[in-house]
Amino acid sequence: MEHRTTFGVAFYIRRTRLNKHGEAAIQLRITINRMQADTTAKKTIAPALWHAGRGKAIEKNPLAKEINMYLDAVRARITRIHRDMELDGEEFITPQMVLDRYLGKDKPDRHTIIEIFREHNEKCQALSGIDMSPSTVERYETCLKHTQEFIQHAYGKDDFYLDEMSRQFVEDYEFYLKTVRKCNHNSSTKYLKNFKKITRIAINKDWLKKDPFADIRFSLQPVERDFLEMNEIEKMMKKKITVERLEQVRDIFIFCSLTGLAFSDVKQLTADHISIDVHGNKWIRKPRQKTKNMCNVPLLDIPIKLLEKYKNNLECQVKGVLLPVLSNQKMNAYIQEIGQICGIKKKLTTHVARHTFATLMLANGVSIENVAKMLGHSDTKMTRHYAKVLDSSIMHDMKKVQENIKL
Repeated sequence: MEHRTTFGVAFYIRRTRLNKHGEAAIQLRITINRMQADTTAKKTIAPALWHAGRGKAIEKNPLAKEINMYLDAVRARITRIHRDMELDGEEFITPQMVLDRYLGKDKPDRHTIIEIFREHNEKCQALSGIDMSPSTVERYETCLKHTQEFIQHAYGKDDFYLDEMSRQFVEDYEFYLKTVRKCNHNSSTKYLKNFKKITRIAINKDWLKKDPFADIRFSLQPVERDFLEMNEIEKMMKKKITVERLEQVRDIFIFCSLTGLAFSDVKQLTADHISIDVHGNKWIRKPRQKTKNMCNVPLLDIPIKLLEKYKNNLECQVKGVLLPVLSNQKMNAYIQEIGQICGIKKKLTTHVARHTFATLMLANGVSIENVAKMLGHSDTKMTRHYAKVLDSSIMHDMKKVQENIKL
């Protein structure tokens, strides 16, 4: 008669062993044919919220519900490990063998996704400002954080072995980004592209045998971005602002709207980036922080006056820059406040200024090739994203039609 294997995963607490917060550690127990192996489940809970009979938290609050979801994920993971060991033909499986595989102690040479992600990000940090923009480095750090939180949320673990990764991991990660993290489609896609780079590194090192992104194609949805028309720029310029920090942010936003500089570039703008041609015209000639492509922008009268205004600014002199630019987060918060003060009902950010510049240039007859050169684009493909049609341009053309219609 064939011997039947019994298998179980249970959770319990020791009510007499509490931490300084009065909580007990939740313990994990794996049982196979009366043999047991125990470890901590890396969660704590107030004894009053624990149901000993059910081996789970009493769902009186969102935290208790979250703990139960975590424990369910751990149980599912261990059950899957036990099933895989049976399918692999293991003849004598002990609870400790299952636990060791769950904890990763059975294969000390195995590599994890967080391990290789951290190694990648450390190299990016070293290259920040050299071969990689600080914003790109920051995005990889954010992606690492999201990946860690997803693994904890979905699998109840701090890390994930590369040799266990599959397409399902990627699909679940995308679902997590869109539902739990509330990322929109484009943000989720960008994070997944960052994550795909990490898996490609693992494949190249022969640490990951099968590409979890095989046959997965990414596409970004078109986004309609706001921009200001000239009358809105004039309204903002003429608005009397008595708060110094808001006035400075307004001036920098106007400067970017009439030069096309991105936030990272205007923040680093120095006297070395200003040149004068043979005709006495002033230009900004600066490699973009993001792409290293050269921006060549003739300065209009208003940007020249703004540079003159802050020539003796103490902060600028100390930092060796031309404009007192705050952090991007503060700039975005203050420019939105300025928009409200000016009665502009658009979501304003530092990048809206760059869109405004490109749109105004194109609307005033500047060729798309010249706009691309001023923006520091390598070709006109990116510039075409800025090719908006202004109401003023439509009205201008319609007036021409009216003049030609003789009734």
